[in-house]
Amino acid sequence: QVQLVESGGGLVQAGGSLRLSCAASGRTFSSLTMGWFRQAPGKEREFVAAVSWSGGNTFYADSVKGRFTISRDNAKNTVYLQMNSLKPEDTAVYYCAASPRSPRSAGWAYDTWGQGTQVTVSS
Repeated sequence: QVQLVESGGGLVQAGGSLRLSCAASGRTFSSLTMGWFRQAPGKEREFVAAVSWSGGNTFYADSVKGRFTISRDNAKNTVYLQMNSLKPEDTAVYYCAASPRSPRSAGWAYDTWGQGTQVTVSS
């Protein structure tokens, strides 16, 4: 079983950037699809981005396409989310998640979740 720990959240002004990291423990990381999700207060959790086990395939929610980039370093057991041109509506708790399935946006496909990191974007 892999364990996930997110870091890199914080407070940033609109238009700024942040890079989230998700460190994984366990030897199976390189075989897993990794995803980022977020949940804003009073809203349901939503898909942000996913990356295949090799890093060769990436998928994004329309709301972040062109602004966010997901990547992974299998040698470091880490997945990243580079967030640029941040908007106040990006404010949420961001979670990374692992899936043994091919990349997809459905939360049910992910069976391991981190504890989340808060991202706050001020206007």
